[in-house]
Formats: sequence, structure tokens, C-alpha cells
Amino acid sequence: MIPPPYPRAHDLLAAKVVVITAAAGTGIGSAVARRSLEEGASVVLSDAHGRRLAAAAEELGAEFPDRVHALRCDVTDQEQVERLVEGAAERFGRIDVLVNNAGLGGSRSIVDMSDDEWRRVLDVTLDGTFRCTRAVLRRFLAQGGGGAVVNNASVLGWRAQAEQAHYAAAKAGVMALTRCAALDVAAHGVRINAVAPSLAAHPFLAKVTSEELLARLGEREAFGRPAEPWEVANVVVFLASEYASYLTGEVVSVSGQHP
Repeated sequence: MIPPPYPRAHDLLAAKVVVITAAAGTGIGSAVARRSLEEGASVVLSDAHGRRLAAAAEELGAEFPDRVHALRCDVTDQEQVERLVEGAAERFGRIDVLVNNAGLGGSRSIVDMSDDEWRRVLDVTLDGTFRCTRAVLRRFLAQGGGGAVVNNASVLGWRAQAEQAHYAAAKAGVMALTRCAALDVAAHGVRINAVAPSLAAHPFLAKVTSEELLARLGEREAFGRPAEPWEVANVVVFLASEYASYLTGEVVSVSGQHP
């Protein structure tokens, strides 16, 4: 089944300032950046890969002048996370939305998994989400409250898949972090939610996963295909917008459920 037509924008994020981690490249983060810009936001792109980040900023900046800013950030480094938040607020005057998209996967049986492999996936995927969330929540409170955080989890936080113990544990942690952190700041008008994609097709994923596995997983989806990254980005934009004003602590599955 082919994807539906690309949807038109509705100014869901007009005048908002959105910070996105791991926003360079061709995956969900990049799609969130484009959809946020199309919906009227100013966007701070962040990524650990400087060359890829610069290319993304140049491309999007040409299409959306004066609304794109790039700041390199490795989410495993607290000082860089602090600089990201401070730099975003300095450039656009405030921050309204944080999208925690940075994550690291890989396939390895737990029998063969080293401590370093385990720690690296959790450090980027779970600890990185914690660091960025903590930093931006402090900014939200300093601004007087309000704001939204959208975390990128995964259906593997719910489902079992072989050779994914580290990644699934990290994403389950992101889900729990989302629920608990949301209650910590609800009284300040801050919302924290997450999306849980199943399978979103993009070139980077093809580099780290076999074509056979991707084809098999895609066939198991209800629509018989992976999601397009922009289909996940649409849900992220919704959760970041005022249309989701009464949602907090929720994890929204973006999945063609397995039949």
C-alpha cells in the first residue's frame, strides 16, 4: 500500500520555538523539523554530527529564512545540553517545545552484549532524554511555565523483539520518564508526552538493519508498509500543539498494529 498524500499545513505551531535533537539526516527528527517549520515554528536543529547538521540547516534555512538555527549537541554531555538550551533561548528569545529524538539502536543478543554496548544505548536514548528534558524544564519554569516536551519512544517499549534488549529497555525507560516527569510539572502548565513508532522507513535505518528484516517487519504492519517519517512527525506536531492541551504523561502509538 502506498503512503497517503502529504498533508497541508494548518499553522499548528505558529510563533512557537521548537528545539529538536538528532534533527539532521533523513529520519524522524528531520521530518519533525520540516513539519514544524511548515506549521509556522522557528526551529533549533541539534545533532551530534556537525557536517550533517550544517547541511540540514543550510537546506531548511533557504526554504524558511530567519526561522532555522543550528547548534551541535551530543546529548551524552551535560555541558553541551545546557549550551543547546541556552543558545536556543538566546537566538529566539524563548523555547516553547522540546522534541527528544536522539536515540541509538543496534542488534545484539543479550548473551553476547558487552557492558559498553548496553551503557552506550541507554546513555544516548534514555539518559540523553533525561538530560535534555531536565534542562528545558528549568527553562520553561524560568519563563513562567507552559511549554511542551515530546519524546520519541518506540513500540519496543511494549513489545518483545530478539536482540533488542538494550534498545527496548531504554525506550521503556523513556515511556516511564514521560509519565512521571509529566506529573512533576503539570502544575506549571507544562505537558510531556511521547510517540511510540513501530517502523519508519528512512535511509539510515536501512544501513543498520538488513533489507530482509525491514521487509518482514513492514509486511507485518496493518498497512503492509513502514510509516513514512513525516507520518510520525505529524503526531509529534499534534502533541506539541495546543490541540493536545489536555494530554500529558501519554504515550501515543504511531503504528499500523500487527494483525
